[in-house]
Amino acid sequence: MTERDVDTFRRCIAVGGVALFPTDTVYGLATEPDSAEGVRRLYRLKARTPDRPAAVMFFDLALALDALPELGSETRGALARLLPGGLTLLVPNPARRYPLACGPDPERLGLRVPLLDGMLAPLAAARWPVLQSSANRSGGPDARRIDDVDERIRRGVDHTLDAGELAGLPSTVVDLTAYEQEGQFSVVREGAVPAARLAALL
Repeated sequence: MTERDVDTFRRCIAVGGVALFPTDTVYGLATEPDSAEGVRRLYRLKARTPDRPAAVMFFDLALALDALPELGSETRGALARLLPGGLTLLVPNPARRYPLACGPDPERLGLRVPLLDGMLAPLAAARWPVLQSSANRSGGPDARRIDDVDERIRRGVDHTLDAGELAGLPSTVVDLTAYEQEGQFSVVREGAVPAARLAALL
């Protein structure tokens, strides 16, 4: 994967296309967060119902913090300790940003900032967010390699970025919506980052 590949990825996303791409956990699908058609296509490829939320992924933590100025100081501090890494963080979204990613709760947003090292390093050139979800049919296994992705998904995307074999564990999902006021968090799904590590950081 080269910077030229990432530029093609950027151009695909910019016109509302759907791309298959690597993350620091498993392969994912991405589209422009504000493209209703792109999101419909992504969900159709996954055979996923539209009432289920996705996440917005930034490829740089500073860009994520700039895009969500409403986050309080305690939540921002938690993000700085936890990211980048194999986590999806559910954060307050009072401005209702990125509504296509939020499903039935527009005031809660799933946020991802992957750790971009090794083969993933060229993705650091991406300076825009994407709406993303794992590259599997709804309820199906996560994909560590491109060949693990369902053939219907591989045929249906507009662009594919291949970074070889990935770690293979999905992101750990952590609910931080009560962290600002109460200092509380909950692990919704344990995955790439162990719950014990989260407790130490939070």
